[in-house]
Amino acid sequence: MEVYHLYSGGKDSSLAAYILRKIGYEVKLVTINFGVLDSWKYAKETAEILGFPHEVVFLDREILEKAADMCIKDGHPTNAIQFIHEKALEEVAKLEGVERISDGTRRDDRVPLLDQRKTRSLEDRFNVQYIRPLLGLGYKTIRELTERLFIVEVKESEKLEKSDYEVELRHLLRERGIDPLTIFPKKHLQSRVIGWKKEKAHL
Repeated sequence: MEVYHLYSGGKDSSLAAYILRKIGYEVKLVTINFGVLDSWKYAKETAEILGFPHEVVFLDREILEKAADMCIKDGHPTNAIQFIHEKALEEVAKLEGVERISDGTRRDDRVPLLDQRKTRSLEDRFNVQYIRPLLGLGYKTIRELTERLFIVEVKESEKLEKSDYEVELRHLLRERGIDPLTIFPKKHLQSRVIGWKKEKAHL
């Protein structure tokens, strides 16, 4: 059973991928990119370290441009990140032969997160199963599990080499002459998995 898993290289998407593999899925990691930066390479490096196949799916730059417009209009990134995530899920669901898609969204997430209506719509429109291994897990549980499994690099979002949607979105805002820190939280920590904490933890 193959599942295409949206992957940023962070601890949440890495833990979700680990759980999927443990329960018997053949997991293919998929990183979304808009062709603005080659930030996808960080997720690819982590995927190789963790032993997962990885590919990059490129979305139309117009989606990123619209997300930037939303950031500027709203003064915060909430709706923009949700918009990109929904487009990313749809794009992966369209790929030939895809029957299952997944991500690392958690119980405590507000954004990005699909509610029940949007989840059913996604599954019905694209005839896929949408799997979220972390949906029942809280922050403390996820922290315990990731600390046990992974070596994790944690830095402020502006300084961390990562592969999530924010990287290119922040870059596009800079291109437009807007400081991303007027839109995004000024001190926001994010993570990137850089290895296994225990030898053979992935077996």
